[in-house]
Amino acid sequence: QVQLQESGPGLVKPSQTLSLTCTVSGGSITTSYYYWNWIRQPPGKGLEWMGAIAWDGSTYYSPSLKSRTSISRDTSKNQFSLQLSSVTPEDAAVYHCARAADLRAASDGTYDYWGQGTQVTVSS
Repeated sequence: QVQLQESGPGLVKPSQTLSLTCTVSGGSITTSYYYWNWIRQPPGKGLEWMGAIAWDGSTYYSPSLKSRTSISRDTSKNQFSLQLSSVTPEDAAVYHCARAADLRAASDGTYDYWGQGTQVTVSS
């Protein structure tokens, strides 16, 4: 079974860059035709799709976050990463990585596998 695990600092200062890594086991991030996604849920709010990197390395971003979001991958480690720049307290959330078989389904909130999530706090 595919497993995903988020990792990275749980505390980020305002104006700094949030960096998280998702380590995948039980499946390759280069396997056709899957999309590897980052999703977040601020306290008291719903899930927000941030973006994805596809099996071939193509990237896709939510229009609302595109200007400060970057998703990359390290195929040798079977990992993909998220960088969110210029963070504010509004970026505090539980961040998840997840797999999807369809990009539109992913942007609509449908995923095959999820990581357990990691809490990110934004504070000075």
